[in-house]
Amino acid sequence: MNWTIFYYNEKVKAEIFLWPSTVLADFRRLLTLLEENGADLRMPHSRAMGSGLFELRCKGSDGIARVFYGYMSKKRIIILHSFIKKTQETPQRELNKAQTRLREIQENDC
Repeated sequence: MNWTIFYYNEKVKAEIFLWPSTVLADFRRLLTLLEENGADLRMPHSRAMGSGLFELRCKGSDGIARVFYGYMSKKRIIILHSFIKKTQETPQRELNKAQTRLREIQENDC
């Protein structure tokens, strides 16, 4: 059974679909892999960030982006937050936003 992808809200989804075309194409490719493999998706496509938070590692000729996600019950994955990378390290504010959203989702997951 494949995994089902959800977005934290419509704004999160809309921001991703405004990305440069090559980065967006890689996101779509990785999303398919995530749907097929779920928790088995690993580096170089996905990386654990700790406390149940993961990142999809999107790249294209137009740049690099990260998409934070988490797992929910019943083989559901929720896309929590995304950003275009401008530095080597992940900015703490981006990580904090994703962690806060994940905690909120985990508290309400049925």
